[in-house]
Amino acid sequence: MAKGKRPQRRKGSRSRPKPVINANAAGIDVGSREIYVAVPVDRDPEAVRTFHTFTPDLIELAEWLATCGVSTVAMEATSVYWMPLFTILEERGIEVCLVNARHLRRVPGRKTDILDCEWLQYLHSVGLLRGSFHPPEAVAAVRTLLRHKASLVQMAASHVQHMHKALTQMNLQLHHVISDITGLTGLRILDAILDGERRPEVLADLRHPSIKADKATIAKALSGTWRREHLFTLRQSLTAYRHYQTQIEQCHQELHQLLGTFGSRVDPEQNPLPPIRGRRKDPLGLDLRTEFYRIFGVDLTAIPGVEVGTVYTLFAECGRDLSAFPTAGDFASWLGLCPDNRITGGKILSTRTRKVIHPLATALRLAAQALHHSQSALGDYFRRMRYRIGPAQAITAAAHKLARIIYRLVTARMAYDETVLARNDHKTLARKTQRLKAQAAALGYHLVPAEAS
Repeated sequence: MAKGKRPQRRKGSRSRPKPVINANAAGIDVGSREIYVAVPVDRDPEAVRTFHTFTPDLIELAEWLATCGVSTVAMEATSVYWMPLFTILEERGIEVCLVNARHLRRVPGRKTDILDCEWLQYLHSVGLLRGSFHPPEAVAAVRTLLRHKASLVQMAASHVQHMHKALTQMNLQLHHVISDITGLTGLRILDAILDGERRPEVLADLRHPSIKADKATIAKALSGTWRREHLFTLRQSLTAYRHYQTQIEQCHQELHQLLGTFGSRVDPEQNPLPPIRGRRKDPLGLDLRTEFYRIFGVDLTAIPGVEVGTVYTLFAECGRDLSAFPTAGDFASWLGLCPDNRITGGKILSTRTRKVIHPLATALRLAAQALHHSQSALGDYFRRMRYRIGPAQAITAAAHKLARIIYRLVTARMAYDETVLARNDHKTLARKTQRLKAQAAALGYHLVPAEAS
């Protein structure tokens, strides 16, 4: 068998110019202590420089980029290290392309900070990088505070667990007879215990009338061993819990002030919302449902499963303008709620969704779970998907549909209409009926509706 010819390299192929799209592009590798910056080789004899992360050094970095004629830079969104530099570059009119670190793949070989920034500069210059979504500065401030509040809630919850542990070690089964030891009754009893009260009957008299457990049961649960070390940990845990509650309340106040700075798209006084029973009130008394209706111009809580907390997360993560996403499919893909088709050689290898950890995607999945008992068209859709593909996939499918509905309502500023989904369900039923009739006809049968028979 004749051997194949060895391909010949064309002369001058190595020196052939690369298809540069962004001629004024730079690449930045961000670290906690040092930042490596690469500019085009024809802009400075020293095309790669290192800067410290102090503010004067960041200003010097921005001035050097302006001297080199750089108008756009690409850098990885590494932790929170990119934020100070991002702000300084934006103030000087330099476009910043934030890149997801997972989207960068170097050719196997040596890896250094200098090679990373040069690789970023090259990929950005030839137009192979796509920037991540970054909300406006005012929305980013709301996002920062909301995420901080979520971390405070988690830390407060950990101290509640510490209180449970101290009570259990003293065999005080208070958390087994009342649902929440941080409620009115629970805090009263805990304060009395820490003040020195040990008589179960006196402690049981502190119960609120709404508590289902009777006085005798609570008194029985409060008979235990009073150990000094466990009382000490209980006191410290309760003090820490109340401290975090104060911090959370201050976060609420600051968030409310920030929300008031956004303009109105609709006047709630001229077009008021219908009252809805069963909605939880805001801790500070602000009607957040009306507030977000004023900001978005549409009542998103009218969507089954969507609560005020979901809308809060949507606003904090994306703002009220979703024009950065061309279509609803792009919005759902950004959240990781749609199939990630992997096809090679005409064969589908996988259709699983990408592993995306996003607060808004988590909020939409929680909203989808709430559709299980909903009597709406979305509830019917969720139950149908649960029967077909299982609970986990059904939650993702319902969250995907919620994301598309929210995108449509926000971009078009239209009210939620349940009849649209009902019409779509009717069309789906008609297609299924037509398909069943065709299958029966192919087998020599004729389907007759049950009412006609």
